[in-house]
Amino acid sequence: MNEYVKIFDTTLRDGEQSPGASMNVEEKVIIAKQLSRLGVDVIEAGFAISSPGDFEAVRRISREVEGPIVCSLARAKLDDIDRAWEALKGAPKPRIHTFISTSDIHLKHQFRMTREEAKKRAVEMVKRARGYVDDVEFSPMDASRSDAQYLYEVLEAVIAAGASTVNIPDTVGYAIPSEFGELIKGIKDNVPNINKAVISVHCHNDLGLAVANSLAAVMNGARQVECTINGIGERAGNASLEEIVMILRTRRDILNIDTKITTEHIHPTSRLISSITGIMVQPNKAIVGDNAFAHESGIHQDGLLKEKTTYEIMRPESIGLSQSTLVMGKHSGRHAFKTRLKELGYELSEENLNKAFERFKVLADQKKEIFDEDIEAIVAEEILRIELPERFRLEKLHVASGTETVPTAMVEMFIDGRHEKETGTGDGPVDAVYKTIAKMTKTKSRLLKFSVNAITGGTDAQGEVTVRLQEDDHIVLGQGAHTDIIVASAKAYINALNKLEYKKREKKERVV
Repeated sequence: MNEYVKIFDTTLRDGEQSPGASMNVEEKVIIAKQLSRLGVDVIEAGFAISSPGDFEAVRRISREVEGPIVCSLARAKLDDIDRAWEALKGAPKPRIHTFISTSDIHLKHQFRMTREEAKKRAVEMVKRARGYVDDVEFSPMDASRSDAQYLYEVLEAVIAAGASTVNIPDTVGYAIPSEFGELIKGIKDNVPNINKAVISVHCHNDLGLAVANSLAAVMNGARQVECTINGIGERAGNASLEEIVMILRTRRDILNIDTKITTEHIHPTSRLISSITGIMVQPNKAIVGDNAFAHESGIHQDGLLKEKTTYEIMRPESIGLSQSTLVMGKHSGRHAFKTRLKELGYELSEENLNKAFERFKVLADQKKEIFDEDIEAIVAEEILRIELPERFRLEKLHVASGTETVPTAMVEMFIDGRHEKETGTGDGPVDAVYKTIAKMTKTKSRLLKFSVNAITGGTDAQGEVTVRLQEDDHIVLGQGAHTDIIVASAKAYINALNKLEYKKREKKERVV
């Protein structure tokens, strides 16, 4: 019988530390619910003391998301532990995850503590957390650069104090697989009470070895892996959840280890994360990249047509990519649309389904064929739009541009429910639209990023526009999709403006 590895998802905590990947509370709740459908064992919902938004995200996820353990990170400080408990209080399955460094370089230069002081602090904070919850995780930060004997002592002490999981981080992505595997083996062999705790690992990807190091750890006794969807995270990111899960699933023949992940939800989850963070997956990314199951070589195509296993070691369906021949278009009905959504891994409320279907019918009149990616873009945009209050809503847009014409935009919008109309010019059609919208909304924001991606191939493909706006200390991402790239640009800009209004109101309410 296969052994079982727990999947600890830290997309909402460590993944959010990717530059530009900040998420609001509503977006985090949406993602957490999808992670639950995916079947992760633990969701690290945030760092409760770091901000009011993180506290609220942990609090809401711990109460609204069923299934996984919900965890809050906390430094080895009293205020952090107490704040984590305030956020998790009342949760069915709460976990407090506390940490302090054990490497001499960190203790000397960052923490300015002796080894004994760090060990004492670790024990005290584990005991503090254990007074609140039965499930306590401890991480010796920068473990892969720590003295092994000292690391063993600290782990033994925190397990005795009540830690039920000890997580071994390769914090700066320094280790190589053979070395990291030996570290885990050394912990198993030299920590006397290690049988009372689960060994976890948390690997960063600075040298591109996060997944390899995590796998080496599992092969040497680790039974929890901390990872993120699409491998997002600060610097070069974290170990990729989808890669770890599919390695274990595909090579069960020699590893005899598996997870409880419902792999058919991998692709929809990956797309959702990209839509919310604005961080696109590279085409050749393993498992979830656009080209992961694409075959162009004539030899490959010939083999694939004769027998799929000649060039596919995984079935596309196993990660939620359907190979159905059902063509979605303007003649498709609501039932077919709902069925297709279910095949793609989405289960929407009746209200959200109706709104998404309306968008689908409009798009179907513009395109000959609707692809899975088109449907996913509709769903992602509709979910996000529904969750945010809309001060601004685009009604109509007309743009005139050309080689001998001053780019001019005529925009009609609803602003706080009032219909308004304005005309403006710019250096190009998008610039004209943005300047006109900025004038109408009186925004003081600054455009930091503007990017366009084609969701599918063909001249009738939907364009997906991502913008990043900044106003004071608020930075937000906006997304919009449409076959007309100018309309997609306007929708992305307005989506971002609505997010800014939401953040400003949220801050004002906290101050009041």
